[in-house]
Amino acid sequence: MSGKGDLVKCSPVKNSELFYSVLGGLGQFGVITRARIPLAPAPTGVKRLRLLYNDFSTFTKDQEHLISFHERNDTHAADYVSGYILLNQTSLDLSFYPTNYQAKISSLVTKYGIIYSLELVKYYDNNSQTHIKEEVASLLKGLNYIPRFAFEKDHSYEEFQNRLHISELDLTSKGLWNVPHPWLNLFIPRSRISDFKEGVLKGIFLKQNIFVGTPSFFPTNRNKWDDRMSAVTPNEDVFYVLGLYRSSGFDKEEVKASETQNQQILQFCKDFGIEIKQYLASYKTKEEWVKQYGSKWQLIEDRKAKFDPKRILSPGQRIFN
Repeated sequence: MSGKGDLVKCSPVKNSELFYSVLGGLGQFGVITRARIPLAPAPTGVKRLRLLYNDFSTFTKDQEHLISFHERNDTHAADYVSGYILLNQTSLDLSFYPTNYQAKISSLVTKYGIIYSLELVKYYDNNSQTHIKEEVASLLKGLNYIPRFAFEKDHSYEEFQNRLHISELDLTSKGLWNVPHPWLNLFIPRSRISDFKEGVLKGIFLKQNIFVGTPSFFPTNRNKWDDRMSAVTPNEDVFYVLGLYRSSGFDKEEVKASETQNQQILQFCKDFGIEIKQYLASYKTKEEWVKQYGSKWQLIEDRKAKFDPKRILSPGQRIFN
């Protein structure tokens, strides 16, 4: 990466402080104008599975089991692990699942209020394709999803990596892309996810008739996040990521209701002492930003003084302005 003017080149070795400042820095420390990206052979195919759960503890236990392979650097690990929350609300998106199972899944969601979907992906190429079924079967061994509610699809690697663009095209065709998106992304300490489930998933989502789509919910290992970066995470070995990606249309009342619900979620966490961190946060005061960065605040402040002393970059976030 480089900056205009003196063309400051950055890497983890050369000018490493600026390099790590930029990562997770919310645009406060530099503008990437050029990047060198190493290329390597890509897989040819993807085996993509979704497994359904009606029990939250079992769902999270199985997710954590799958990411523990990465903790051990086990080569048999899934290449991608995620999770989704299917809520008993209107417009439930079941497009991934076979048509003849969609009514059954809807009935499950109606019965339990919430169904949890674990997604895992395994890549393969022409050499490993013959063994992919065995590798997936090994990953599924010991997982406790609802019997007969495991579904799989095959994609090309390109199709899988480009899957969000397909959603963008679909929303654009419906006039729902260039509209307000009251999104919320949270990092939640693993030790408090049961409290979060009771207070937010059941206490807010299910009790309020406000469409939240299909929230994503999955764990990540903290050691995958380099602590030299500007990004901040909960101080636990494992934490969960909640992603609310809403399309509100142009209805001002709908936008307001979604934003109000986002604030209720944050207030619940504050009232019950759940030390969440917002990803791509939007705060209005310096005090809130200081709390967000916690022990990293002095480091962030020093980097700002060093790399952007006139406070030109990203003033709209009001971190330093």
